[in-house]
Amino acid sequence: MSVAPRRRSVQCATPRGLHRIAYLEWGDPENARVLVCVHGLSRCARDFDALAAALSDRYRVVCPDMAGRGDSGWLADPMRYVVPQYVSDMVTLVARLDVETLHWVGTSMGGLVGMALAALNDSPVTKLVLNDSGPVVTRASLERIASYFGLAPTFPDLESAEQYVRAVSAPFGPHSDAEWRFLTEVVVRRNADGSYRMHYDPRIGEPFRAHMPENDLELWPIYEAVRCPTLVVRGALSDLLTRDTCERMAACGPKAKVIEVEGVGHAPTLMHADQIGIVRGFLLS
Repeated sequence: MSVAPRRRSVQCATPRGLHRIAYLEWGDPENARVLVCVHGLSRCARDFDALAAALSDRYRVVCPDMAGRGDSGWLADPMRYVVPQYVSDMVTLVARLDVETLHWVGTSMGGLVGMALAALNDSPVTKLVLNDSGPVVTRASLERIASYFGLAPTFPDLESAEQYVRAVSAPFGPHSDAEWRFLTEVVVRRNADGSYRMHYDPRIGEPFRAHMPENDLELWPIYEAVRCPTLVVRGALSDLLTRDTCERMAACGPKAKVIEVEGVGHAPTLMHADQIGIVRGFLLS
């Protein structure tokens, strides 16, 4: 069986109308064992290509573009670019997949969405991987992200776009030139004049800035409501997820297993064999 993904979409709703959520589906479409992988704040479904290919022998792997990103639709009301809307969209996606239970891997924002979904009564999430994501988001990391998130830069060529992606994504840690080119190509699109733009709705940054907390953002009641087995993958240099937060996560709620990735900040890309092995080992244990 080919490991090439299938491109699909599902229609979701907000009070202002409908929008389409695009997703990639890997592996046997009849496999009842489903893994949903959700990307970070300004990234896209393609971030999980390596992980999805590696796990498609055991799972039907589903990787959505969240609203306003990648190939998904933009929302009429930009203030709906928030976790409750993303959770609603994912409930609709799960209904489309027609499964009762699933495993979840979420990077950063995708982890917050997974955590919120896993905390609900009768949640379909039976295993949860939080990739540099947890119930405390530091103010320092929010300020760093706000310095670039939701802006609409244009680049004269792909090389300039890659320089930008390398700069804002430096905490991802060491990657090869080919990997950086991939990480760039999946989040930009070419304009008619040959220049490039970030492939997201520039308005996604509006609620992020409007709701900027004065201190760290804390979501402990949500985390403590999670009951499924949980793994936290932390970049050892992360400015978003602190070691103190991870220690508390290991002691309360689902009592997460915590593994650090050396030489990486926010967030591990899950592209490399060692990181894929961490996730695969937990999910299949």
